[in-house]
Amino acid sequence: MTAAGGHTERVRQRTHEGFLRHKGFRWAQIAALLCLVVVAVYFFVAARLQEPPSGGSWLGYVLGTLSAGLIVWLACLGIRKRVITSGHYSLKAWVSAHVYLGLSLTVLATLHTGFQFGWNVHTLAYVLMMLVIASGAIGIWAYATLPQRLHGNRGETTRKQMLEALESLDQQLRDLGQPLDRAGAQIVRLSVEETDLDGGFWRRMTGAYGDCANLRAMRLLKALPPAPNPRIAEVLGKIDTVMQQKADVLGLARRQMQITAALEGWLFVHIPATFALLAALTAHVVSVFAYW
Repeated sequence: MTAAGGHTERVRQRTHEGFLRHKGFRWAQIAALLCLVVVAVYFFVAARLQEPPSGGSWLGYVLGTLSAGLIVWLACLGIRKRVITSGHYSLKAWVSAHVYLGLSLTVLATLHTGFQFGWNVHTLAYVLMMLVIASGAIGIWAYATLPQRLHGNRGETTRKQMLEALESLDQQLRDLGQPLDRAGAQIVRLSVEETDLDGGFWRRMTGAYGDCANLRAMRLLKALPPAPNPRIAEVLGKIDTVMQQKADVLGLARRQMQITAALEGWLFVHIPATFALLAALTAHVVSVFAYW
């Protein structure tokens, strides 16, 4: 490989490097080192006290300040996404730091509490923080696994091509339904006019399309009495085939929407929980200094 070719390969590898592996897991190492130092200091101090350091001790205040600062900084990711830069402060680096430093809060904030919990705003802030971290971990899993499933499901078929295929199949059903009697025409109309591809978020997420109009039309078609003549029987057979093709395309499109909904779904917990955490954190800090 030539020098130019080697350089090109290195550039390509950096381009396709995910945020989790950014710079050889640099932020994972930084977060791990931070946690090790904090744990060592905590138990070094605890060994010299009769009781473990609480949130009201000097170490508790240090860990609380560090944790609160991290939470506020992590919440700024949404603002950072609107700014395009590269290099040390690239979005990929920021997201990598966001993930690993966010996970480190499970150690820092837990030690800050001194393992003392109760029915108060302080514990509420801790619980909300853990909810934000848990939903973020689900988001990491989603972005690490679901894009491959999304591509594997659709193959080389785009969403536009799926919609065009459905339109073509509906047109075939309209044409085939011309010679049918009223009952047969109503079944075709049910599949063509009442089939719902989309639906609400929960429906897309769960894939709950058991009441699909096309499936109902297929069941009604099979329940029709024997055709009065061979020509109608042939038409009904073709309609059944087209409806099955439509069911296959619908299944593909709905699985695509289900995966897409899963990619977005964790944000419906993560973002509101983040705002709730910031509110609870503010109340926590204010109450601490008000009664200090």
